[in-house]
Amino acid sequence: MRTRSIRFRLTVWYAAVLAAALVLFAALLWIALRHRLMGEIDEDLAGRAGRFERYFEYEAAKYPGEPNEVKEELQEFSAALPPSSFIDLRSRSFSFHYPDATPSPHARFRTTERQFVSGGETYHLEAGEPVDSVLHTLDLLRLLLLSLIPLVIAVASAGGAWLSRRALKPVGQIAQAAHAISIENLSERLPVPATADEIARLSQVLNAMLDRLEAAVKTLSQFVADASHELRTPLAVIRTTAELALRRARSPEVYRGSLQEIAAETERMTQLVEDLLTLARSDTGTVEMPLAPLDVRGVLESVCAELRGLADVRRIRIEASLGQDALLILANGPALHRLFMVLLDNAIKYSRDGGEVHLAAERSDSHIVVTVADSGIGISAADLPHIFQRFYRADSARGDGGYGLGLSLAESIAKAHGAEIEVYSREGEGSVFRVKFAVRASHRVSSANLQLSPL
Repeated sequence: MRTRSIRFRLTVWYAAVLAAALVLFAALLWIALRHRLMGEIDEDLAGRAGRFERYFEYEAAKYPGEPNEVKEELQEFSAALPPSSFIDLRSRSFSFHYPDATPSPHARFRTTERQFVSGGETYHLEAGEPVDSVLHTLDLLRLLLLSLIPLVIAVASAGGAWLSRRALKPVGQIAQAAHAISIENLSERLPVPATADEIARLSQVLNAMLDRLEAAVKTLSQFVADASHELRTPLAVIRTTAELALRRARSPEVYRGSLQEIAAETERMTQLVEDLLTLARSDTGTVEMPLAPLDVRGVLESVCAELRGLADVRRIRIEASLGQDALLILANGPALHRLFMVLLDNAIKYSRDGGEVHLAAERSDSHIVVTVADSGIGISAADLPHIFQRFYRADSARGDGGYGLGLSLAESIAKAHGAEIEVYSREGEGSVFRVKFAVRASHRVSSANLQLSPL
């Protein structure tokens, strides 16, 4: 199927609509004019027949029993009629026709007929008037309209094609500019016409899309670079350890130590890859995570039990205020466990030895709120807007053995549950992470797309 340009289709549609409108207008004009002209003739004939009837009754009463005298008077009356008009009056005993000559067989007449009773006798009256001049006028008008309509359509189509070409010229410029934009020059933008019309708004929308695309590509490039950098370190350790172990014969204990070091680095690298897969699958939405009614208190108690040993090593006290009532939401148990594990582990990790970590869960009218607060090193104002970015680590967090993916995973899990994470922190004064689950919306949350790595 051959495709046509928008300009061609606009011109064809414009010409078709204009042709239909002109044909309709011409038809209505012709019909209205014909109806008006014929109506005037009918009105004139009706009035003429009425006057003739009254005049006949007057003369018949004036000359009773003298039909010839009546005919002479009617002849004088009819002489004042328009040329080519005729009058025919008949009854059983009386007949009058004007003019005496028979009308041309090619002449076209408009007639009116009526019956009346006079002197006890029924008369049939017919009056007619030629309409050749009217029909000729209508024929001329029809010919004129049929001649002008194609001309008007042709001129209008040419004008429409010119206007559509001018109107769509910015579209061609936008298409040309868009064709020139590639991954190498995503900073280029489309021209925005100074017309404030739909095309200008389209250019603005496309430029906004290019802004988002450029930001996404930059984020992806940075993500790939960071992932490569993070994977390079454990791979280098594994390679170096293996090469050192293979340079010469060593004791079984040395080989065992090298293998243990390789296994530890492999485990760290496996965890990193699984976390990356978790984030990637949550972005693309390819894996389902079933949701079911879940008591938040039970999950928090389990997380506290797992991390209490780590906290005891550093003499950090975990204060949990979870209440006695069940806090039910629609959630995925392993995912929620991972979310709170990240938050509580960070709170312990960045708290000072001998400090405290506070864990609380409470219900409001429309939310269930879980709060994790520490009195540790805090987060600077410069780092706070970036802590949920992947591989981002503040200067104070470097050297902790992490990859900067924990909070990104926590945010992805929270979004999958329709929850929000709020952060309040001041450098040197600790941090507060608050997760808000909407109770009413929790039952409407669809299965999220998230793949969880083992905890």
